[in-house]
Amino acid sequence: MGLEHGHVEGFFGALSKHREVELVGIADADPELVAKYQKKYSLAESLFFKSMANMIEVRHPQAVLVYTSVGEHRHAIEIAAQYGVTVMVEKPLTISLDDALAIRNVARHYHIHVLVNYETTWYSSNRAAYDEVEQGKLGEIRRVVIHDGHQGPKEIGVPAEFLSWLTDPAQNGAGALYDFGCYGADLMTWMMHGQTPLTVTAVLNRDKPQLYSRVDDDATVVLTYPRAQAVIQASWNWPFGRKDMEVYGATGYAITVGSDKLRVRHEHDADEQTSTAPSLNQNERDSLSYLAAVLQGQKEPKGDLTALDTNVVVMQILDAARESARTGKTVKLAKVSD
Repeated sequence: MGLEHGHVEGFFGALSKHREVELVGIADADPELVAKYQKKYSLAESLFFKSMANMIEVRHPQAVLVYTSVGEHRHAIEIAAQYGVTVMVEKPLTISLDDALAIRNVARHYHIHVLVNYETTWYSSNRAAYDEVEQGKLGEIRRVVIHDGHQGPKEIGVPAEFLSWLTDPAQNGAGALYDFGCYGADLMTWMMHGQTPLTVTAVLNRDKPQLYSRVDDDATVVLTYPRAQAVIQASWNWPFGRKDMEVYGATGYAITVGSDKLRVRHEHDADEQTSTAPSLNQNERDSLSYLAAVLQGQKEPKGDLTALDTNVVVMQILDAARESARTGKTVKLAKVSD
């Protein structure tokens, strides 16, 4: 569903590695986008539909992947849900907590899974850091610092249709805050086992107003918990692209380096050690493998990085961060009712 999200390139690129996945239909009403992807990937004209509902009715997919703007996620999910079709959207889940709760209601009503795809979910380094915490090697979490982003979407040359909605607050929710702050909110919620933070405080900058006049290009978000805090640094102003995390416990730390390396230091260690993280399980190595495992009943998406329950909390954090930046005040949170 949709072709205006640049991550759709990753999907088309991954298809050749997943013989168990069959692309049965594409819904997008933009003739220029349809022509672009039809030519680039030699796709049959019969795959394309102007209407999401018509594509589902004709092709009967087991699941749909949504590559619309984030602001259109709720609409796409509501259409798929009426046909009982599971949905995976690109991060974040949507643009507001109200939308997230409406999505949760529709998913429950129609008994479908709604999953959220983050690149960092498939990083073995993040799983290894999580396991360090779970196995008690770092002691209780005290502080987590998460960095995500790149030089800026315009600077790295994202396609025009992608840039258009990324820089529109009505379709992206915000700028760098939503585009990259969602990674940190997702990882921290996962490590805290779904716990809602006590407070959210955010500062947003527009350091390049000549490029991004309507949205922030730099965001710092501080989350507090009863005995821990997280600092999420999301930016379109990094000198290089990065997605990494530092986890500090009472007795040690784990720092991720890229997708598969980890620097750790435990209590009584004289120096830190760098290692390659163990490979992820086969059904957790990428989004399509995970989706297939969910559809086949091999995985229950609950409490993990992709799961809807985790991502409702993520939206609560992002929504609060946006409000904190708007008002200049810390926002206090309470657990959203189940």
